[in-house]
Amino acid sequence: MRIGTPATGLALAAALTAGAARADVEVTGYVEPELQAFIESGNVPEQRRWNASVAAEVTFESFWDNSNQWVVVKPFARWDLRDGNRSHVDMREAKYARVIDNWEFRIGVDKVFWGVTEAVHLVDIVNQSDFVESIDGEEKLGQPMAMVSTVQDFGTFTGYLLPYFRERTFASRSGRPAFDLTVDETQTQYESAAKRQHLDFALRYANTFDIWDVGVSYFQGTNRDPLLLPGLDTGGNLVLIPFYAQAKRVSTDVQATSGGWLYKFEGFWQEQLNEQHLQATGGIEYTFYGIFETPSDLGVVAEYVWDDRGANQQNPFANDMFMALRWTPNDAASTAVLAGTTVDLDTQALGLSLEAERRFGDDYFVTLEGRFFANVPRRDPLFSYSDDSFVQLRIARYF
Repeated sequence: MRIGTPATGLALAAALTAGAARADVEVTGYVEPELQAFIESGNVPEQRRWNASVAAEVTFESFWDNSNQWVVVKPFARWDLRDGNRSHVDMREAKYARVIDNWEFRIGVDKVFWGVTEAVHLVDIVNQSDFVESIDGEEKLGQPMAMVSTVQDFGTFTGYLLPYFRERTFASRSGRPAFDLTVDETQTQYESAAKRQHLDFALRYANTFDIWDVGVSYFQGTNRDPLLLPGLDTGGNLVLIPFYAQAKRVSTDVQATSGGWLYKFEGFWQEQLNEQHLQATGGIEYTFYGIFETPSDLGVVAEYVWDDRGANQQNPFANDMFMALRWTPNDAASTAVLAGTTVDLDTQALGLSLEAERRFGDDYFVTLEGRFFANVPRRDPLFSYSDDSFVQLRIARYF
């Protein structure tokens, strides 16, 4: 079983106790069984057509000093029937925060999100992806950090010090979905001699100009996306070895809102391993409100992803179109459905996705997710997933 950064949460427990002496502690969370069914047989005998797991997350929150000080501790854990790497514990958040006038200070473990597009979040680099939770990069590991932010008339400036690097999580030989070759994390390599202790930092400016929401960021440190290099394990088997390079990145994300239209763009310039490259994604989203004279809304999404290097290990989406429909009936049960498709314009590979969610009663939340891959040629970076199409059901009980 993997262990994340629970020690940081224990260190902040004293701060939580101190806050609790002056304010109530609110405890919330959920327990979520999960069932996965895979359409195709796996590549190795250890991979099965179905899997089961259960996850749990608890949130401890304490606010005091007129909500100008607070502590949040949020541990997460999953037990997986098949994949030992997916059975893991992580401290998603364990932070102390304080607001003084127009300044905010945070220290501990936290999650930060940057980006505006639907399909790919190119500029979101502070937190490491929890790849065993979701291959789309939406789930993140907690990141140790110190943050200071100030809100001024001319925008919000935020600085981050990131003193400890979190390695990406990967499925084991028996896990699915997974690469055709096992990722051997025991041989992980770094460009920096400091390895996990390299001190990364990031700066961000954000502001709103009329209909435009604009963010500009700079990151310098260990790239969260590893290169996967071929190698041999101790038994002489071919494996993939993660290599984490140092990177300098300047990025921007822009969103404009005009009536039912959303215009979105993300892009960055990056220097890594003495090479420079550009990546960008952008698109539009239009929402039809009150369709068929009902409370329902229907959103249409179209985005394009581009990388000047072409398809590669760190970004398989280099000349791809994403199209989706989002249906929200605006009911009391918070029902929502998102169905989309990604088309590789170079290889004609198809990726289909379905995400549906609905609340039942006051305490249960059900999520149905499907990921399907079709017409994926061997030269496509996503070929390893071509036989890992699956349907996943999660039933969360909140408390």
